[in-house]
Amino acid sequence: MANFELDAIDRRILAILQENGRLSNQEIAERVNLSPSPCLRRIRRLEEIGVIRGYVALLDAQKLGLDLLAYVNVRLEKRGPTAGGREGVTHAELFRAAVQAWPEVVACHAMTGDMDFLLRVQVEDMAHFSRFVQDQLLHHPSVIDVKSSFSLQTFKETTALPIL
Repeated sequence: MANFELDAIDRRILAILQENGRLSNQEIAERVNLSPSPCLRRIRRLEEIGVIRGYVALLDAQKLGLDLLAYVNVRLEKRGPTAGGREGVTHAELFRAAVQAWPEVVACHAMTGDMDFLLRVQVEDMAHFSRFVQDQLLHHPSVIDVKSSFSLQTFKETTALPIL
């Protein structure tokens, strides 16, 4: 549960920043009918409480030669010792640490159901994907099953969250 309140102006500021994070404080203030100082205080508060996690540039994967998008379901070993005999370290913890080092994995989610994790993998082509799966993913000692699906076409992709 959130322990803070967002009013209509906060929500409008968030919507504006999700649309264009490069706007100046002056431009945002004008759009929400505030003077610049109170607007900046609101933005700083939203940053401090963690509603705004950061600011990024969104890149076009295809223009960077990353034409293949795959979704990979991963099932891990549940029992037995982890690789290297590391006491007290679970297979899931080892896998989560490994995922952080794999640049091809642009998102990783712990899942319910038959599989443990869902990876969003962005690579150049099928040969790159094959190398990633064989050299990284299947080589990981905790991975026991992998199922892959490939995106044929993207109809919607957004980083904007619904601000209710």
